[in-house]
Amino acid sequence: MTEPKSGVFISFEGGDGVGKSTQIKRLAERLSTVGWDVVTTREPGGSPGAEAIRKLLVEGDKDKWSPMTEALLMVAARRDHLERVIAPALERGAVVITDRFSDSTMAYQGMAGALGTHAAATLHALVVGDNNPDLTIILDLPIEEGLRRASDRAGAETRFESKGEQFQQAVREAFLTIARSDPGRCVVIDAGGAVEETERAVWRAVESRLPAISAPG
Repeated sequence: MTEPKSGVFISFEGGDGVGKSTQIKRLAERLSTVGWDVVTTREPGGSPGAEAIRKLLVEGDKDKWSPMTEALLMVAARRDHLERVIAPALERGAVVITDRFSDSTMAYQGMAGALGTHAAATLHALVVGDNNPDLTIILDLPIEEGLRRASDRAGAETRFESKGEQFQQAVREAFLTIARSDPGRCVVIDAGGAVEETERAVWRAVESRLPAISAPG
């Protein structure tokens, strides 16, 4: 897990309802068209073990877990995800695109939640180490619009949305703080326009930050 990776690791971050799934699908299709082996995945989840933990995290009452327990479940899922999906794909030279990674733990549990940044950073160092994304795209949207979009989705995975607007605003501000603290890795993209407009902005970020994969060969 600590060996230099030969593939490329991209994460998408942002609050609920910002459109990560749509943009990941479009980016993956574009990279696949030009010949890349692309693996799309998500957190919490991505591996069978992590998907089992996902259900515990995203369904049910918003207060079902303490901040520390919630974070420990998140990083347990992440470790399995890294070991079984992300690391093997990178080792074979694939482009891995994940819907959320460790920045979400820092934003949701560490900064917006009650865990604190020190504890979140300590867990990250222990579980992730140097296996950070090469590029993190943070899709930004006013929380009212994000929650409206999220409410249109069917299903039971609404635990984090149910934490309320104040929490969601804190999450949004946390992601922007993370981006400012690591501008070499993070790019913030306004997701308030048309899907196609956001897609173009994502591709510009990939072209400028990762020219080797935007123009293979």
